[in-house]
Amino acid sequence: MMNKPLVRAVLLIFAGAVLTGAGYFAGTRNAATKADASMSPAAKAAPGDRVDPKTGRKVLYWHDPMVPNQHFDKPGKSPFMDMQLEPVYADEGGGSTGIKIDPGLQQNLGIRYATVKREETTEEFDAVGTTQFDESKVDVVQTRVTGYIDRLYASAPMQRIAKAAPIASLYVPDWLAPQEEYLSLKRGAMDAGLLEASRARMRALSIPENVIAALDRTGKAQTHIVLSSPEAGVVSELNVRDGAMVTPGQTLAKVAGLSKLWLIVEIPESLALTVQPGMTVDATFSGDPSQHFKGQIREILPGVSTTSRTVQARLEIDNAALKLTPGMLMRVRVAAQKPVSRLLVPSEAVITTGKRSVVIAKNADGRLQPVNVTVGNDVGNFTEIRSGLNDGQAVVASGQFLIDSEASLKSVLPRLEGSGAGASAPDAASSSSVAQAYETTGKVEKVTPNDITFSHQPVPALGWGPMTMSFGKPAPDAFPDVKPGQTVHFVFKQSDDGYQLTKVEPAGGAK
Repeated sequence: MMNKPLVRAVLLIFAGAVLTGAGYFAGTRNAATKADASMSPAAKAAPGDRVDPKTGRKVLYWHDPMVPNQHFDKPGKSPFMDMQLEPVYADEGGGSTGIKIDPGLQQNLGIRYATVKREETTEEFDAVGTTQFDESKVDVVQTRVTGYIDRLYASAPMQRIAKAAPIASLYVPDWLAPQEEYLSLKRGAMDAGLLEASRARMRALSIPENVIAALDRTGKAQTHIVLSSPEAGVVSELNVRDGAMVTPGQTLAKVAGLSKLWLIVEIPESLALTVQPGMTVDATFSGDPSQHFKGQIREILPGVSTTSRTVQARLEIDNAALKLTPGMLMRVRVAAQKPVSRLLVPSEAVITTGKRSVVIAKNADGRLQPVNVTVGNDVGNFTEIRSGLNDGQAVVASGQFLIDSEASLKSVLPRLEGSGAGASAPDAASSSSVAQAYETTGKVEKVTPNDITFSHQPVPALGWGPMTMSFGKPAPDAFPDVKPGQTVHFVFKQSDDGYQLTKVEPAGGAK
């Protein structure tokens, strides 16, 4: 009877041990399953991948945080500093390009995005032009005989003149003899053949038909002829004076019409290849901006002005109302005949560094990345992008970090990334413009004119452990009392040239 309770107790103890073991096995397996489920696909190590032996996570590469651009395939001691290399894990996004900015920081910086879009636009641009006489419409007043200016009606160049208005009266003594001969033959009742021969001789001497007709009608010889203007306009040239002798073929005056004028448009050299004959021009002048004068470019004149670096385009404009005069300065808008498809971004989104043009593009994962682009012409408030971007891509249109210096661009973007990850939005906004100061204590190992080497304690703000490294001095004669072997408290900040010391004092005087 005493053996039954003992047996029952042994069986209960054995059953409890079995249940405890089963529970432990199930819990361990469930924890492993959850750990695998929580691990991102990028962090799961495949055969052949680099794995951190401490955490089992997939490692992209190892690097020295002080020299982040130098990557290593295996762990070890940094060749730059007295510290161990640190791993960069796949699940930390180390393989992504660009930077990640905290959303709160983006709002505080006023970052605004725009979409790259393709539109049909015309080759429009503004230029200046000058009106000139239409040289193809200029009439030349010449004489075909030898004579003398009996009276000059036109008094000076640039004088306005009407059509058929007299310019000069010419006395031609050589006309007297052939006319008297013709009248003698006519009075002598000579046959028609002799009279026709005499008329032919007068025509050969450039006697006009109306003078010959008047000779038949009146029977009196004429030795004067009045030269008149063939067109209304201005006397652009006047080459004779009263009493002057003229010879056959001599130009007495030139008359330029005003109903048609030339407009010479100054095209910037950078746009010379885009301008073609047939492009439409709309011109106005300051005297009456409401009046528009339109035309089409007829030809591009060869040569570039060495002073203004422009190419001249010539067109004809209508001036039937005589509102324009030669020499007027016109504001010109040149437009192409056909629209052209262009990829456009807001002009404020383009950063010009002097050596290249950069646009900050937003990747699909939300990271910002500088992209080199080739820009074309400006279209209003937009700029044409010829290469570097795609239609529908998002770019940064405005933000405090959109600056025009390539060196500043390289230094500001990493600071923005660090500020967004490790600080609140207001602190990050201020740290983008003022470098944060760090401090620690260390032993002076070496002093040179350019830097001081410390074996210093950890810097938690930067995630540094104890290490030995050098810090730059602001000037060769800075901190003259610092000697090797001293224990000091020092303050430093990050600059474009590395880490710069701002304060060094004995450890006992640290505040």
